[in-house]
Amino acid sequence: MRIARVQGYRNRQALVKICFILIVLIFTYRAFSVSEIQANDISLKTKASKNSEFALVEKSMRGNILDRNNNLLAINLIHKKINLDPMIIQDEYIDLLAEALEIPFQDFKDQIANKKANKRKYFIVKDKLKVNDPILKKISELKKMRSKVCFKEVKLPSLTLVDKAKKVIGMKPTIKESIEVNECSRQKIAGVAIESSGFRYYPKKDSIAPLIGKINSENIGVFGIEAEYDRYLAGVNGIKRIADNKNNSNIYYDAETIKQFEDGENLTLTIDSDIQFHVFNAIKEQAEFHEADSAAAIVLSPNGEILALANYPSTNPNNLESYSADDYRNRVFSDKTEPGSTMKPFTMLLALDKGIITATDDELIDVTKRVANIKPDNKFFQMTIQRILEKSHNLGTVMVAENIENEDFYNTWQKLGFGKSLGVMPGTENQGELRHFSNWRDSDKRSLSFGHGPMTTNLAQLARAYLVFANEGAIPSLKLIKAENYNDSLEQVFTPESTKRISEILDSVASNNGSGYRAVIDGYSIAGKTGTAEMVIDGKYSKDGAKRAYFVGYSPAEKPKYIMAVRLDHPKKCYLSWAPTKRNRCQGSNSASIAFQKAMQRILINDSEINSQVEG
Repeated sequence: MRIARVQGYRNRQALVKICFILIVLIFTYRAFSVSEIQANDISLKTKASKNSEFALVEKSMRGNILDRNNNLLAINLIHKKINLDPMIIQDEYIDLLAEALEIPFQDFKDQIANKKANKRKYFIVKDKLKVNDPILKKISELKKMRSKVCFKEVKLPSLTLVDKAKKVIGMKPTIKESIEVNECSRQKIAGVAIESSGFRYYPKKDSIAPLIGKINSENIGVFGIEAEYDRYLAGVNGIKRIADNKNNSNIYYDAETIKQFEDGENLTLTIDSDIQFHVFNAIKEQAEFHEADSAAAIVLSPNGEILALANYPSTNPNNLESYSADDYRNRVFSDKTEPGSTMKPFTMLLALDKGIITATDDELIDVTKRVANIKPDNKFFQMTIQRILEKSHNLGTVMVAENIENEDFYNTWQKLGFGKSLGVMPGTENQGELRHFSNWRDSDKRSLSFGHGPMTTNLAQLARAYLVFANEGAIPSLKLIKAENYNDSLEQVFTPESTKRISEILDSVASNNGSGYRAVIDGYSIAGKTGTAEMVIDGKYSKDGAKRAYFVGYSPAEKPKYIMAVRLDHPKKCYLSWAPTKRNRCQGSNSASIAFQKAMQRILINDSEINSQVEG
């Protein structure tokens, strides 16, 4: 049987073939050209290439800060936190999650409901957890569980063949209403993440905070050692370019290092954290007892290493909730002050070296004549050099200074380091000043002889000057960073003979006969000098009794091992030693001397080497 063809069959057949060929050609063209399509002036190929590349920042680990005995002063630790996405946590897990987090069920349920109502996807439910916290173990075990979870899902009915055909030819299928279907499956908990965060921790807390300082949220040092040596501690963040590479349908990543990653360096200080602890607690106790505005102290070894550097008030740098810049103020370096009578031993040393005095027991200085505005006290008339230093006598000191040339004063004070930076913490230090002798009046030299006038200094410079008594008249530079070999040369300032003689006198100053009688420690030899200076407020000396009280001393008196300078700022409550309930005006002899005694006693008692010598 022969089938008759419809009229125009061949034409229609040819048309279908042509359309089919055109569709294939267009599809092929688009397949090859799609990568060159421009999107925002960038080809899709280029855009895809860029989307498959990204920069990865490798954050460096900040270096630790250690003391001379490798005790940690600053370290990086890891905290854990539990972050929830309330929008996707399944209701079936709420009670289990509350139990694991150790939160009352109803409280936790209300918290989650509140976050959902506000469409919050980020909820730190637990923060600052230690890595061994039991909560973390419970959450980890919970995340491994699978429980039956049911939820309602809105679905559209499946399309019929007619609707599918309509869709193919571009017609809209028949609109059908969606239906709600209950779905259940065994699922793991969703929206729970255990995250890590690093933080800087300071084990010694407030005892050393103004020296060590702290870092900010960007891991940058902003105070103290953290700021001064930030370029060493911070390290270098690394940068890598990550790009995908396809080979035989296998995708892998190539990493190109753009910037090399380097961890920060550890920094070992000359500080002894045990001595630091004793000194801080001593000046804190005495500042509070004497109602002083603030206090500062520094302890040196004979070679110039800083063993302790304490300031009060201070703060706990681990407490991020409260902050005061004044609590991080390093008063040892930053405050330039007049050091008062603590400078008198150097006046006597210079005079002895110049042959102006002999400092013998039979040498007497007349202190009955007024010099400018410095009047006789009518208590003493003829005084030995030892008596002048024991009683911290201004007129006696001036009588000696009158015979010293201005230039000799200036050159010696320069050798002692006054008016020059110590180079230890340049960003913190206020180096004070020493005005050139060509600009001095007669009154300047007189006031300079007892620690006033054309000079100001910080406490570290003052303590360093006293190192001449531990180095036979020579002075080393100060060191805060521990090193194997310092290659440090001493500068000879005074002769060994003169230094020894004045040191013997300073031993008597810290005795029952001298102004430093409250610095005496039973069983140990102490040498040193008191000092008191009126505070300058609004450019004028205070007339309300605001003073700074000093004591600078060392122990043992022969061959010193520890040199310490202490300062109390504006102590307001001081007492007579023979009448502990009777108030007296505050000076270095009855406030700073006590702080020195308390601190040095704790240092010496805990030094087995010195104790064995004492027992011997």
